[in-house]
Amino acid sequence: MPKTVKTRSGRVLELPTAAEDAAIDAAIAQDPDSPELDEAWFKKARPASEVLDPKLYTGLVEMNRRAGVRGPQRAPTKQATTIRLSPEVMTAFKATGAGWQTRIDNALKDWLRTHSPT
Repeated sequence: MPKTVKTRSGRVLELPTAAEDAAIDAAIAQDPDSPELDEAWFKKARPASEVLDPKLYTGLVEMNRRAGVRGPQRAPTKQATTIRLSPEVMTAFKATGAGWQTRIDNALKDWLRTHSPT
C-alpha cells in the first residue's frame, strides 16, 4: 500500500516509492539546468528583500497573503456597522445576487441625495 500524507486543506498526496524517488534523484543529477543546491550555494544566498527591487518585493509579499485575507485598503472607503432591516428589504436585495450589500449602500446614497438636510 502506498504511503500518503494529508495536507492542511484535506488533500491526500501519494508519496513516491523508494524506486521512484531514486529515479527522480537520478534525473535531477543529470539536468544541468537544475543543479543540486549544496551548502556552499546556501551560504552565498541572500534574502529576496536585499536582492529585488523594493517595489517588486513588496508586491510579491502582498501576493503571498493567505486566501480570504484582505490586504490593506489604499484609502478605507466604508465602515462596518450593524443595522436592522425588514425581511422584505433583505429578501429583495439578497434575491439580486452577489453584491446586494453594495446595492443597499447605493440605495441609501441615492436617498441621501434627495433627502439631504440643508
